Amino acid sequence: MQKNNKILLAFYGDDFTGSTDALEFLTRAGATTALFIEPPSAEQLKKYPGLNAFGVAGTTRAMSPGQMELTLIPAFEQLKQTGTRHVHYKVCSTFDSSPATGSIGKAIDTGASVFKNTFTPLLVAAPVLGRYCLFGNLFARMGIGSNGAIYRLDRHPSMSHHPVTPADESDLRLHLAKQTAKKTGLIDILQTAAPKETIKNEIELLVKKGMDIILFDALYQEQLLAIGELIDDYAGDKTLFSVGSSGIEMALGKYWNHSNTLQPVTEWPHPGKAEPMLVICGSCSPVTAAQIINAKAKGFEELSLDAAAVCNNDNHVILSAILKAAEWLELGKNVIVHTGGAANKQRTYLPADKLGKALGFIARQVVAQTAIERVVIAGGDTSSYAARVMGIESVQMIAALIPGAPLCRATAPGSPLDGLEVNFKGGQVGSEDYFEILMNGR
Repeated sequence: MQKNNKILLAFYGDDFTGSTDALEFLTRAGATTALFIEPPSAEQLKKYPGLNAFGVAGTTRAMSPGQMELTLIPAFEQLKQTGTRHVHYKVCSTFDSSPATGSIGKAIDTGASVFKNTFTPLLVAAPVLGRYCLFGNLFARMGIGSNGAIYRLDRHPSMSHHPVTPADESDLRLHLAKQTAKKTGLIDILQTAAPKETIKNEIELLVKKGMDIILFDALYQEQLLAIGELIDDYAGDKTLFSVGSSGIEMALGKYWNHSNTLQPVTEWPHPGKAEPMLVICGSCSPVTAAQIINAKAKGFEELSLDAAAVCNNDNHVILSAILKAAEWLELGKNVIVHTGGAANKQRTYLPADKLGKALGFIARQVVAQTAIERVVIAGGDTSSYAARVMGIESVQMIAALIPGAPLCRATAPGSPLDGLEVNFKGGQVGSEDYFEILMNGR
């Protein structure tokens, strides 16, 4: 692939909703950005003139380490060939992973083998999203874009009970030690205020001590500027590989704005109301469950499906859901299709790929039968699979409504979703009135 010197950053997201989060903060920083479902070819990139950054919404968060390696090696090689200054492996800001599923340690091992940097920067804190890292320990607000309480990760009411990757360790160094033999050093919250050269000297000392990964603490959004400048300094003639939440995009974006490399976008055109609206929900999160309850109270119609039947491609259940949802939408009613979520204990044992594909099929067929203009997909583990079945090639941000979950326009050749407005929401994102906000477009 021919090198593109205009590309400042390419990221690979471990799921779809987390990838739209990174898309948002790059776009806010003024980078023309597209998010693809698969690593784009050189020919595809030519169809998106003026790109400063792009991302790939992967599915590695639900994969075994072996599957991750087979997926990430060719993906990283392809991103490296673009000549981009940075390649970022984007993970959830609650660091969802385990030695068996979505191993961030395996992603770091794989990236290190491809890019061969001196060390891998790791930044997980994203203060604007309610994610804070202090002395290597991760703290998270209950919900994103809400006023929920803040918990140490291993005591978080939702993440400590995640159905696939429950958080049982808040110290990210110890968490990673279960997933990789690489050692993690720390630039702690007290050191981040030091002059850049002092921090660089500390990094050099950590590397000499055998630290392969350098974790950066952050508590306030303003601290990301210095971290972004520091990370960008390590991207020279060779592409720098980093790992972390959208804090990476926030930090680099802040620095690129400070250095006048990019001009930030501060105002967005009002997208307007889109009613009726379809919501497809595969999330198990209690945050999403509360949002469904609130939406029902505001007049949304609810269609609760048997999750096991959906996963088993029960034609009667799936076709009935399509017909009923389309009927309600044609009557002008907003519709939420979900599979029990946090209230359905059985739901926790169902595979994300089967559920996501089935929900994506329902969404695609409902859109084909109606004239709706806006679709919301809720569920970090299922969304990547749903987007693929929906036929989406890429999305680009059109409005910022809730931090971490932008409203986008889909490019989906040959699909009824081509040109539609789409929103992908992770389980922890949003206040209780989230679906109402998306429907009103404000």
